[in-house]
Amino acid sequence: MQKQIKAVLFDLDGTLRHNIPNGGDVFSKGAREIGLRFSDEDRVRAERWEHFYFASSFEIKKDINEFKGDAFWVNFSRRKLVALGCEPKEAINVCERMSHYMREHYKPQSHVFEESRALLTSLQNDGYILGVISNREEPFHEELKELKLDSYFNFSLAGGEVNSFKPEPAIFKHGLERAGVNADEAIYVGDNYFADIIGSHRAGLMPVLYDPGSLFPEAACAVIKSFDEFHKLLK
Repeated sequence: MQKQIKAVLFDLDGTLRHNIPNGGDVFSKGAREIGLRFSDEDRVRAERWEHFYFASSFEIKKDINEFKGDAFWVNFSRRKLVALGCEPKEAINVCERMSHYMREHYKPQSHVFEESRALLTSLQNDGYILGVISNREEPFHEELKELKLDSYFNFSLAGGEVNSFKPEPAIFKHGLERAGVNADEAIYVGDNYFADIIGSHRAGLMPVLYDPGSLFPEAACAVIKSFDEFHKLLK
């Protein structure tokens, strides 16, 4: 029998904090402007790849060691263009143009949706322990303050603080220690299937995928498209 849930832990980027406009939308627009043709299926595949890449993948670890500064993002553009369906040679030819396009046109602002604040208020009022676990290198409490989110949370944890990054189970175990609960007493909510869902499941938490764009229809876990849907999971 499952224990009573005492803690609800969240991912930060892409779950609580969003970039407006969305980077994937800007990239797709730029790719079309330079003459590339691709379908909605291609776009979804590229978005899924990006989630995998940033889930502390072997590829990103290799690229961080090999490429510095703008060169990293040029190489990232090359990889994403291949995921979008470009031939590798074509991707090499246009990746610098795409990287330049993103530098010129991608100027995102941080945004927290009101439904997120409403959920956090409700969970806090109901007495749940709340925390944020992110793959950031540095602590981000000051950013939570700027977003007016800090007052909701009992703690925040960056992977760089404990030298462990999602999907590694250790980062979640550190989060459980800070929350003071067992794994089967905690829910973890995140948007990245490869980092958040696989990682929290391995660590024994109940994973909940926040997937408003239906990128992962095959996810073998609880899925919500809006935070308005979250409370039904607690019943």
